[in-house]
Amino acid sequence: MTSPPPLDVELVLIGWLQARLGEDVLVRDETDNNLLNELPTVQIEAVGGNDDGFRLDRPLVDVNVYAATRGAAISLAGTVRDLILHELRGSSTESAVFGRTGTVSLPAVRPYENTGLRRVGATYEIFCHPVS
Repeated sequence: MTSPPPLDVELVLIGWLQARLGEDVLVRDETDNNLLNELPTVQIEAVGGNDDGFRLDRPLVDVNVYAATRGAAISLAGTVRDLILHELRGSSTESAVFGRTGTVSLPAVRPYENTGLRRVGATYEIFCHPVS
């Protein structure tokens, strides 16, 4: 028996967060050279994790928030954390079912080479599996 392909947690989370954060926040997987003009931005990036070889995935997901000020970045990172820990847990989308969620690394200011913006990042573990 072959294992199903892993769930694309980045793609699912991007859509899920974008719907909750609204059109004033850009949620994406990669940043580009125009980032300074696209603030605030939330970057979702799977950075590892584990699975059971059958259906359950436990990805580790880095969430980086970019904003014009440190305060704005910290505030948005807190909103994202609340959404992941309280609304994502136990929810589902068309393609994924989410179980337990947890914080691996709390939101904290992370250095960034462009001094015109601020970055706050956190890492979460998310238990999920495909709908079918």
